[in-house]
Amino acid sequence: MARTLILCGIFFLAAGLLWPWLKHIPLGRLPGDIVIEKEHFRFFFPVTSSILVSLILSLLLYLFKK
Repeated sequence: MARTLILCGIFFLAAGLLWPWLKHIPLGRLPGDIVIEKEHFRFFFPVTSSILVSLILSLLLYLFKK
């Protein structure tokens, strides 16, 4: 459990330090992401971005378990 918390902390630290460059990645604005905008209302459902992040994380976890 301690190892997992340390790894999560390192991940969040790295993400925080790299945020100026990471915010330019077009996640959330990919084709297939659903955005409905009306007056005083905005609905956002990142279908494609969620699938892409899930595939990348699954691949990374698979590679680290070996």
